[in-house]
Formats: sequence, structure tokens, C-alpha cells
Amino acid sequence: MEEDDIYTKDGTVDYKGNPANKKETGTWRACPFIIGNEGCERLAYYGMSTNLVLYFKHRLNQHSAVATKNNQNWGGTCYITPLIGAFLADSYLGRYWTIAGFSIIYIIGMTLLALSASVRGIKPRCYAEDNCNPTETQSAMAFLALYLIALGTGGIKPCVSSYGADQFDDTDEKEKKHKSSFFNWFYLSINIGALIAASVLVWVQDNVSWGWGFGIPAIAMAIAVCFFFSGTRLYRNQKPGGSPLTRLCQVLVASIRKYKVAVPADKSLLYETADAESNIKGSRKIDHTNDLSFFDKAAVEIQTDQLKGLVNPWRLCTVTQVEELKAIIRLLPIWASGIIFSTVYSQMGNLFVLQGERMDTRVGHSNFRIPPASLSIFDTLSVIFWVPVYDRIIVPVTRKFTGHKNGLTQLQRMGIGLFISIFAMVAAAILEQERLKIIKRHNYYELKEMPLTIFWQVPQYFLIGCAEVFTFIGQLEFFYEQAPDAMRSFCSALSLTTVALGSYLSSLLVTIVTSVTAKNGKPGWIPDNLNYGHVDYFFWLLAVLSVLNLVVYLWIAKWYTYKRAVGTLR
Repeated sequence: MEEDDIYTKDGTVDYKGNPANKKETGTWRACPFIIGNEGCERLAYYGMSTNLVLYFKHRLNQHSAVATKNNQNWGGTCYITPLIGAFLADSYLGRYWTIAGFSIIYIIGMTLLALSASVRGIKPRCYAEDNCNPTETQSAMAFLALYLIALGTGGIKPCVSSYGADQFDDTDEKEKKHKSSFFNWFYLSINIGALIAASVLVWVQDNVSWGWGFGIPAIAMAIAVCFFFSGTRLYRNQKPGGSPLTRLCQVLVASIRKYKVAVPADKSLLYETADAESNIKGSRKIDHTNDLSFFDKAAVEIQTDQLKGLVNPWRLCTVTQVEELKAIIRLLPIWASGIIFSTVYSQMGNLFVLQGERMDTRVGHSNFRIPPASLSIFDTLSVIFWVPVYDRIIVPVTRKFTGHKNGLTQLQRMGIGLFISIFAMVAAAILEQERLKIIKRHNYYELKEMPLTIFWQVPQYFLIGCAEVFTFIGQLEFFYEQAPDAMRSFCSALSLTTVALGSYLSSLLVTIVTSVTAKNGKPGWIPDNLNYGHVDYFFWLLAVLSVLNLVVYLWIAKWYTYKRAVGTLR
């Protein structure tokens, strides 16, 4: 990027070269390349991960509980590594170069995984369909590839959605209106990729080979990178603002040092730069808020704050810098409420698949069998159905009643999703209860597939898809909008860690439940043969936790104070 690139009011930059002005960059001109990149990358990710629990179980010869825990631990890591990518993007590299660099690591991991499932000597040796005996080296190769993918995705997940939103200027009323729609269509592209993965690629893995099943996602990832670079000349790029962790620590230290200093009643006396822009690169000034007033002490100017005419940033901070810390603190309770929702969401790739494996997978009366993991296609179809319904029907209708430009506030939207997720767990629990009743009545314990069609799982998948449209998309937009300008990748990564912690919590719950219930010769709630277990109890447990989580969320949301940047439109 050249020294004389042109910066807009919200910190984004238009390339001076080709094209050079704001009218010819950003907005929906640039977004198709970003959305296309995300669709292909998600096809690659879900094509590899949707059926992974069965790869662990049948190819790496792991027990159900072990396969579930390994899958959830890996999936959780994929949502922790974005903190690394976000820090680099906000601090030093910018979102463009972070996405570009980590994409290379991603492709290396995908290629290695495909080789580990297809090259003789590296792939596990199998004597029959469910009789494989992998060596430690072969298992290690697979996990090395998976954790390279986890690292690669860490530079993409937190940056792509924020990068797309960067293409819209908050100070331009026309562009700002399109930003909310961008998040809806961005999430739709994720699910189109997931739809192809859950239908086509899972079938390839179950009926052709795991080599091709992992190879096609690697090719999709290469296409995703091509999509991204194709739009380079149209992107608006936000300048990195330096280490956000340093700025947050400076406010903490300055506040503690001045804990005896009184905050003036007139908040205009608090320290702020005289310039129109803040002293943080790529960031606008933020209006002062009255809550968390202890941290305002960091912006109270006293005689010892300056050394030889220069402001010591560890003694005196700007109002904008203080408001950055306040914004992060306010986000944390909302962030924490997403963990239980993510625990519910993670069941689609784990216990839903194991539950479906024990049901009748035939389609009608034909001999064609649908892979259990492919039922997640109904989650995807639900999202594809609800995104345009929300964008074109729910928003205009609710806008008439609420007067809010987006119909519902982001917090209201997320709360509705949390409410719907409760019914997904209730549906899963009721189905498992009925399945176990039939098994007990007809002594079907040793049947690999009992005579109850797998399509009875459709309601629980559909409900989770509906909940996603409200909670996950609302979360994407909320964490972007409420994040300080120079910390948007970090806050997007923060929202993604709820998925990681949800996976880890699910893994912990499985471990606790297994250790408590599988004693004295009892099979426990989640045995290898679920016909002897009680997975329905686990689903009921998640339903109860979801109810409690919703109650806490409503209390938190009631007291939330929204951030507002100086000069932005409400």
C-alpha cells in the first residue's frame, strides 16, 4: 500500500492506483469477492469437518466418547486460534495480509490431510469397513494436518466478516444501511458452502473414499484464495492501529495509578486529542459514556502526566482509549451468554450424528442410504430459508412496530435465537426417548440400524438453523458494531471463541457424564452402542442449561449501553 493512499472518515483506505476514489471501491462492488471466498472456504471446512467424528471412529479406531471429545477439542481449537489472527490483523498486518498469509497455512493443512487419508503407508490400514488399525504415526499425521488447518482458519475467521463490513462507510447513510444486509448474505454464503459439503462431500466420504472426501475440500480452499485475490483492486483496507492489548493495559495502569483522583463532573475536561481524528491509527473518536466511571480516571489530566512536554501513555489516556476498554468489558457478559448456545450448536457434528447412525438411514423404500452427517443439510436449508425471510419480511414488518432501522436490535435478535435453541434440544430429547422405547419394546438393542427413519431428526436440525439466523448473525453484527474501530478483528475473534468454549464445555460435560454414569458395569448415558444408553438425558441437560442461560442473558441485555463513535449515524 502506498504512503499517499486516501483514508476515509471511518479509517478505511481506497487504493490510489486502480481505482482511486471512494465511489469505485468498496460496498457491493468488492463484497462479491469476499462472499465468494467465504462460501468456498466454508465448503472446504465443513466438507472436511462435518463427518470427522465418523473418520475418528471408523478409520482411526476410536471409541464413541473418545471420537466425540477429539472432534470437539479440535473444533474448539479452530475457534480459539482466531485470537492469534485477530491480534496480528489489528496490530500489524491488517486484515488483507492476514487473510492472505494464513490461507497458505490452511491449504498446506488441507493437502496434508488428503494425503494422510489416501497415500499408502500414510493412511490407516483397514481390513474391513469398520476394522482399521492405524499406527501412532498415521494418527499423528492426521492430527498434525488438522491442527495446521486450525491455525490457518485462525487468520481467516475473525477477518473476513469484518473485512466485508469495512467496505461500507459508517458516515455515509446510504452505505450504512447496506451493512446489516451484508452480514445476512455473508452468513448465507457460509451455509451454501455447508450445504454442498453436507450433501455431496459427506456422500463421497462414505461411498467413494476419504482421500477424495478430503481432497475436494483442499481444491475448494484453493478456489477460495483465488476469489479473494481477484477483488484486490476494489477493496478498502483499514490501517492497523498497533497493539490493542498495550492500549488496554495502559488504561488499566493509568486508572490504578490515579485511584485517588476525582473525576470532574464536566466530562469535557477529560483528556482527548484536539485533532478531528483520534490518536489511534484507523480509528475514530468514541463518545464518552457514564458507566464504568472508574476507568475515566485514566483520562484525568494532572501535572505529572507529561514528561519533557510529551504525554506518558501509561499515566494519561484519551477518552477514546478509555472507551475502548469500556466497550470490551461491556461485551464480555454478552459474549459469555453465547457459550451455552454454542454447546447446543456443537451437537450437530457429534451426538446428532451418532444418534442418526443408529436409525434407519434408507431414503424411502430404496436401497440408497443417507450418511448420518448429511442430515446437517437441513440445518443449512433452514438457514438458507430464514436469511431472506428475515432480511425481506421480518425486518420491514418489525420496523413498522419498533421504529428501529433494522427492525430488531442486535440484542433482541440474539435473544430470540437463544429461545429457539431450547426447543431444538427438547426435540432431540423427545426423539431419543421414543427411539429407546421402540428398542426396549422390540428388543432391538443389537441392531445397527433400528426401524425408525433418520428423517425424524429433521426438526432438531431445522430449529438449530433458525436459531443460528437470529443468534450467530446477530452476534456477527453486534460484535463488529460495538467493537472499537481498531479492534474489530479482535472482537470478531472474541465472538468466535464462544464456539470454541461451547465445544470444550460439551466435551467436559461428556467426560463428566461418562465418568459419573458409566460405573459398576453400567453403560452410562453415552456408550459405544447408543441403544444401551440415555443420550436423551444429555439433551435434557442442555435444554435446562439453555433456559438458565436465556434468563441471565435477558438480565444482561437490559442493562447494556451501546457504543457510539463521534460523527456516526445512529
